[in-house]
Amino acid sequence: MNKYKKLALNTAVFAVGSFGSKILVILLTRLYTKHISPANLYTKDLLESIALFLLPVFTLSMTEAIVRYGLDEKYKKEEVFTTASSVTLMGLAFMVFVVPFLKFIPFLKEINGYVILLIVYTCTSGIRSLCNQFVRARGMVKLFSLDGILATLSLFLFNILFIAHLNMGVKGFMLSVILSDFCSTIFLLIVAHLYEFTGIKYFNKKLAKSMLKFALPLIPTIVMWTITGLSDRIFISNMHSSRAVLGNESAGLYGVANKIPNLISMVSTIFFQAWNMSAITENNSKDRNDFYEKVYGAYEALLFIAGSFLILTVKFVSSIINSTANYSQYGDVYKYTPFLIIAVIFTCLDQFLGSIYTATKHTQNSFWTSFVACIANIILNDALIPEWGIQGASIATFLSYYICFWARIIDARYYIPFGFNWKKSAVNTAIVFAMCLLTVFQPPLYIVYVALATLVITALNFKALLSTVLKLIKR
Repeated sequence: MNKYKKLALNTAVFAVGSFGSKILVILLTRLYTKHISPANLYTKDLLESIALFLLPVFTLSMTEAIVRYGLDEKYKKEEVFTTASSVTLMGLAFMVFVVPFLKFIPFLKEINGYVILLIVYTCTSGIRSLCNQFVRARGMVKLFSLDGILATLSLFLFNILFIAHLNMGVKGFMLSVILSDFCSTIFLLIVAHLYEFTGIKYFNKKLAKSMLKFALPLIPTIVMWTITGLSDRIFISNMHSSRAVLGNESAGLYGVANKIPNLISMVSTIFFQAWNMSAITENNSKDRNDFYEKVYGAYEALLFIAGSFLILTVKFVSSIINSTANYSQYGDVYKYTPFLIIAVIFTCLDQFLGSIYTATKHTQNSFWTSFVACIANIILNDALIPEWGIQGASIATFLSYYICFWARIIDARYYIPFGFNWKKSAVNTAIVFAMCLLTVFQPPLYIVYVALATLVITALNFKALLSTVLKLIKR
């Protein structure tokens, strides 16, 4: 199958599977803001972030390795799954003894009372990720998408039961995710016959060493991204300032503000799941550089167009996603969202460029570029949050991902030297940044200027997007 057609087909399948599940996740945000206070919502976000931190560390990033090696025809699928599963289970077993000590860290005191749930949450999430990523590596994209829909639907139903009806708050959320991941794992084991790919005889020590060599550099990379996302909330929660309102409630509001930019992530994730497979399988093709240039150009165009439209409609979208029925504080969340939207645009571009490191097996470069972003984020948080509070955290997040973007666009193109129009990228960024300022400060007739800027962004980027789409259709 032609590489463009395959990418388009996989993207379409992932879109069908992801769209419904992402809509349900958005509806869950309204459920959370109706039944959980901003302070408790910070605890929920903190537990999620800690789990994201623990997963790559104690699973040794095997979910990343299983895709890279599972797609490679040189390796037997049985050996890949069994070896990755063995490493993952050993790591999770060790984690059980480590997690209880986290509650003694001062800025993680909120997890006290949730330790057992956090352990189970992390274990079920790690095992489920291993299974569904192996299904994707086998090319079973339709099943992968179906599992995504069913998992989110079950998560939605469990949340309604535990949070809306039983009023269990954060514990209800944790139980919902645990049960959803458990059901998903059982579903994949049965339908994808994953049990046929397991057995002691399939464990390959040499393959394990190779997978670890590939995956270990990714651990600090993923950890760096997690710290970058988590540090904002920790700073907001624990810092003191006479110039800005800080604390657990503000950290909870910041977490809710991050939900709206997830609409951009929804578009990105759908594409990236398909792109990551193409990047690996087409790594040795003759026209690889041209392929990257066209796909990147269209991807960047899509992100800036989507981001500008979301900034234009952010107040309306926020009123739909967030409920103010019980907690009026959620009504002002949209003011903190614009800079997070532009931050997500560059997060997605960073992720695209990171796929180059995965495809070419230069994962150590992924680490140092992530490390630069992490250090920049911590320094900027320390400087901006005491002055501007939640808004300072939003700006710090954007700037750190923007710094990472330039580090990667320079470095990654040494390995795959595809064409990049830096002038167009700079103009797009400047216009969207101006839109953020207008939306935050809201001068007279600001909405008119934001609408005009959205039209300019669309005009600048539509051609690049359309030309690639027409190429996909033609082929």
